[in-house]
Amino acid sequence: MIMVAMAVVANAQRYAGGDISLLTKYEEHGAKYFDHNGNAITDLLTFFKSEGMNAMRVRLFVDPSKAPSDDKGEGVCQDLDYVKALGKRIKDAGLKLMLDFHYSDSWADPAEQFTPYSWTSLTDAQLQDKIYEYTKEVLEQMVAYGAAPDFIQTGNEISYGMLWAGRSASSSTWKKYYAGQSANASRFFSLLKKAGEACREICPSAKIILHTERVANINYLKAYYNDMKTAGVDYDIIGLSYYPYWHGNLTQLESALTAMETNFTDKDIMIVEVGYYHDWQPSDVTYDLSATYPINDAGQKAFTDDLIAKLLTHPKVKGLFWWMMEANEYGLDWSTQRVTDNWYNAGLFDNQTGKAYSALSSLKDFVGTSGIDGITYNPTSDTQSRVYSLSGQKLSAPRRGVNIINGKKVIWK
Repeated sequence: MIMVAMAVVANAQRYAGGDISLLTKYEEHGAKYFDHNGNAITDLLTFFKSEGMNAMRVRLFVDPSKAPSDDKGEGVCQDLDYVKALGKRIKDAGLKLMLDFHYSDSWADPAEQFTPYSWTSLTDAQLQDKIYEYTKEVLEQMVAYGAAPDFIQTGNEISYGMLWAGRSASSSTWKKYYAGQSANASRFFSLLKKAGEACREICPSAKIILHTERVANINYLKAYYNDMKTAGVDYDIIGLSYYPYWHGNLTQLESALTAMETNFTDKDIMIVEVGYYHDWQPSDVTYDLSATYPINDAGQKAFTDDLIAKLLTHPKVKGLFWWMMEANEYGLDWSTQRVTDNWYNAGLFDNQTGKAYSALSSLKDFVGTSGIDGITYNPTSDTQSRVYSLSGQKLSAPRRGVNIINGKKVIWK
């Protein structure tokens, strides 16, 4: 039996890292980080780079002091001064920076996209001017501080629009947008265009990302980005959130990626948020994948390895960012120095020991720094080949994704 492999050659750089928006707070409160072998980490950004990562993501709120107390307890604190300082550290470490505009005082996601408190009296026309002026001012300050972003999200999980009416307003007047419908659509497109205009003016080399989280609803995804195309919204990258316990297994993700690649051939794709549990799993998850990926270190790594193998078969996917990879309660006095009100149980450090989890070392395999790009593979009989998975499991034959064949990494199509 003859096996034939096809090596996928990357046409552009891929990026791997995570959202580390709370790193400064963890450090200030005394969190202690250790590598896989238990050695103390003195600088986490240097450690991330040594692990093969090359980009980090940071969120920005307009005025987080106005956020609800519960949201502050979930990590809402990133104002412009905070983000400039952390962004400069990221850039000085030789990493690329993704800036995530929330355009809100607190979390902006599918359930809430509330206009900042100081903007609530503005008309729609005034909001267009404001989002341009605010975006421009932020970027000017970031550039001047030595923290120029390389990727810019003009909104966070904006599947249903942005800058809704204030929290006190009736939900019927929030001015939500729904893909494929006309209500509030032109308002939303105008806001995006003005934000993008500021990005192009101040950071012309940065890539603009439009971020949604509808992987579980592929028809909505297609309608959404079709709307953007029809409206002439200027952007470069389709940004997706993917949490398997909410959005479905890797087959669902692959279907979404294929739809995006097929229908929007001029756009790259990034997974700008992803995560999987290493400790207890909440009882209200939509999809329980624990039979395939146990809720422990090994299960988290197995999910990560399979995710990367899947992504590497999609050449338009250029980015992979782990959500809250820096989360680590070890070393904190929980009664007086906690960073958040609850432990995050899907980061990449053990909250009870401070040691890096195994999945952290897998992220470099997406970047391809180990020579995966450009590998060619000559057909050979399976009796001559030694085939292993990335986790070291011996395989009887290559499977789709990344395999180690005769000591070399090969992407099997």
